[in-house]
Amino acid sequence: MLILAATPIGNLGDASQRLRDALVSVPAIASEDTRMTQHLLRALGLEARPRLLALHEHNERDRAAEVLDLARSSDVLVLTDAGMPTVSDPGFALVRAAATAGVAVTVLPGPSAVLTALALSGLPTDRFTFEGFLPRKAGERASLLAELVGERRTMVFFESPNRIGDSLAALAAAFGGDRQAVVARELTKLHEEVARGTLAELAERYADGTRGECCIVVAGAERRAADPDAAVREVLALVGSGRSLRDASAEVAEATGLSRKSLYDRALKARQ
Repeated sequence: MLILAATPIGNLGDASQRLRDALVSVPAIASEDTRMTQHLLRALGLEARPRLLALHEHNERDRAAEVLDLARSSDVLVLTDAGMPTVSDPGFALVRAAATAGVAVTVLPGPSAVLTALALSGLPTDRFTFEGFLPRKAGERASLLAELVGERRTMVFFESPNRIGDSLAALAAAFGGDRQAVVARELTKLHEEVARGTLAELAERYADGTRGECCIVVAGAERRAADPDAAVREVLALVGSGRSLRDASAEVAEATGLSRKSLYDRALKARQ
């Protein structure tokens, strides 16, 4: 079978016993960077010589068939440089191909930058959404953030140290500078940093960039004050842009706290 295994995101002490056991027992490892896998084996003091196959974003689709052929007759461990494969890392295409081909897949749970940052943030954790890395191009980034303006769940983003300032400034421009947020940097490492504040404050703090990989955790939008007439107009505007009446009513109801059925009925009557 395929075995997806989470690797430490910083502190080697977070390597699970199940990961250690797999590293010394599997005959083959498909990894994002085979050099990182060799370094991990040495750092953990493990004596093992598995077959190493590079599986990264540039060759994953082409190499999936080869990896699946191996997994039909023996276990294949799938690793990325840090954290869980498939989460903003290679592995998704491979797992989807395995599901289609009927190859068994299992997981060795472990460190997750997403959950670690969320837990540290002090922002609501009951409902959240992971948005990965923001687009590099300013126009694409602005379009994505415009779609998330009304998102009421806590949002988690990944970002590089060089782009952190630009991304925080873009988030402040889209969501408002007073939206609460957290930057979690160098998680589980010696110089771990958790900075809390408004998006405007954090954008200023990290304007010149920083060091180390970063997670940005942003509070969800607050529910807007309910104005039934305005809400109905918003539903109709969404319908005019191509949304179904049912979906538009549900979206506005979620944002305002008004009854979805009431909005649907009133909008339907207004259209007639």
